[in-house]
Amino acid sequence: MLELLVAAAAAQGFDCSTDHPAAAARATFNRAIREKKTGVIKRLLDEDVVLVTGTDSGVISGRDAQLAIWREDFKNPNRIVFQRTPLCIAASKVEPIATEIGRWVGRPERPDGSEVGGDYTAKWRKVDGRWLLEAEIFTTMHEREALAIP
Repeated sequence: MLELLVAAAAAQGFDCSTDHPAAAARATFNRAIREKKTGVIKRLLDEDVVLVTGTDSGVISGRDAQLAIWREDFKNPNRIVFQRTPLCIAASKVEPIATEIGRWVGRPERPDGSEVGGDYTAKWRKVDGRWLLEAEIFTTMHEREALAIP
């Protein structure tokens, strides 16, 4: 299904690639998640950023609310480490904004073979020369539990 969105974006004449500054910002965000660096995450989020979670469609509204969740997550010894992989970033020809379409996966920090993942879309805006996340919507598409070893 995600491939259809990417193909539709290309068919509409959007330059759909991952060769965009938002891709570097996404890589920095992924690294900050792995390394538990809320200060780096803060610098990548718009003050009014909105995140819609993948399974229950919970809405996390605002940079401070999202940072509070990341801080709690980073303390959890059984935390899931999330990685987002952009497949397409299409820049607007009208405003300094871009749409990112990609896949996400979450795996336990202490790998056990389980994972959860799916698709996502994100909206970026260039503010004072930096690309900031304004919105992300995640959809959970698969889950694999660890194999129980007796």
